[in-house]
Amino acid sequence: MRVVGLMSGTSHDSVDAAAADLTLDGDTLRLVPLGMIAAPYEAPLRDALTAALPPAPTTLADVCRLDTGIGQAFARLAARADRELCDDRAELIASHGQTVYHWTDAGQVLGTLQLGRPAWIAEATGCPVVSDFRPADVAAGGQGAPLVGLIDLMLLRGRPGAPAALNIGGIANLTAVVPTGPPVAFDTGPGNALLDAAVHDLTGGRRAYDEDGALAAAGRVHEPLLHHLLAEPYYARPAPKTTGKEHFHRDYLRTALARFPALAPSDLLATLTRLTARTVADALRPFAVTEVVASGGGTCNPVLMEMLRRELPTKTALLSSDALGLPAAAKEAYAFAVLGHLTLHGLPGNAPACTGARGPRVLGSLTPGRRPLRLPPTPPHPPHRLIVEPPR
Repeated sequence: MRVVGLMSGTSHDSVDAAAADLTLDGDTLRLVPLGMIAAPYEAPLRDALTAALPPAPTTLADVCRLDTGIGQAFARLAARADRELCDDRAELIASHGQTVYHWTDAGQVLGTLQLGRPAWIAEATGCPVVSDFRPADVAAGGQGAPLVGLIDLMLLRGRPGAPAALNIGGIANLTAVVPTGPPVAFDTGPGNALLDAAVHDLTGGRRAYDEDGALAAAGRVHEPLLHHLLAEPYYARPAPKTTGKEHFHRDYLRTALARFPALAPSDLLATLTRLTARTVADALRPFAVTEVVASGGGTCNPVLMEMLRRELPTKTALLSSDALGLPAAAKEAYAFAVLGHLTLHGLPGNAPACTGARGPRVLGSLTPGRRPLRLPPTPPHPPHRLIVEPPR
C-alpha cells in the first residue's frame, strides 16, 4: 500500500511529506521509502500561526482560519507528493497536522490540539485521510506523545546492546530499548525551540534559526546561565512525560535572560546549544544506551551534534537514522505514514509502556476520499518489527 505521511513539527516552519510502500508480512512491516518533499508555510500563514501560539492570546476565529489554512497547505503538498512520489497511486494519506496546544497539568496530559482540517487533503487527493492521532492515547490516560515511540521500537528491535532513537525538532524526544526492563519514550525538553527563539529575537526576525550552528560556534558557554536553565523542574520529572512550546517559548527564555543582561549573542546561542545537548544526554544516561540513532532538524546543526557527542559517554555511538534507511529529515513523516497504515488496518498505534496509556489503542480519525471507502481486513496481530528496504 502506498501511503503519504504528512508532518509539521514544533518548529512550525514547513510541512514534510514522505511517501512509502508498506507491506504487512506476518510479524514484520516492510517499508520501501519512495521519497520526501517539503514546502515552507507561506509567510502570512506562518506569521498568523506564530501570533496565535501560547502564551499569546487568540480567538476562535483565528483557530478556524488556521485550521483551514494549515489544512490547505497540507493538501497542496499531499497532492504534489502523490503526483511526484507515488505516480498518482497513493492509497492513503496520514496527516499529523500542526500541534498548537498540548494541555498538561501536574505531569498529566488533559488534551491536545492539532490543526489542519483533513477534508481539504481528502478533497485534493481523492484519498482517505487518517488524522488526529494523539487524542485516543490521551483519552486512555496516556501522554499522547511521543507516538513515534512505537515506530522506534519496531525499528530498533533486534539491534545489539541498548539502542535509543532521538529526534531533535523544536522539542527533543527519545525512545530507549532497555534490555532489562520495559522500553521508555518521552520528551527530553527543548530541541531547537529556545535556539530558534533567541535567533529570531537577536536578528529582529531576519533569521529563523542558527544555520549550521555558525553563531553558536563563535561563542562560549555561559556557565551561570546554563546552570540556571538546567534547574528547570521539567528535567527531573519521571517518564512518561511530554512538553512543548506551551512551556519552552520565547517569553520563557526572556524571563531567564533577565538575570543575565549584556550577554553576548554568540555566547547565548552557545549556551542554548549546550543546554539541548546536555539535557538530551542527561535523559539518556540512566538507560546506559550503547547507540543513539538521531533524526530531525537538529541533526543538521553540526555544532549541536558535536556538543552531543561530547556529552554522551565515550562508548556510545551516535549515528543518523539514514544508516537504518530512514532519512533523518523525514523520519517523523515516515513514522506517521506507518501509523496511518496501522489505523486503516484496525491495528493499535501506541506503545502503552512509552506513553503511559492504559492499553493499546487504534489511533486517529478517518476521513473518506472521493472514492468508495473499503477497509482492508485486520490482521490477527500487529507487526513487531519494521524493516526498511531499498527502493526497487
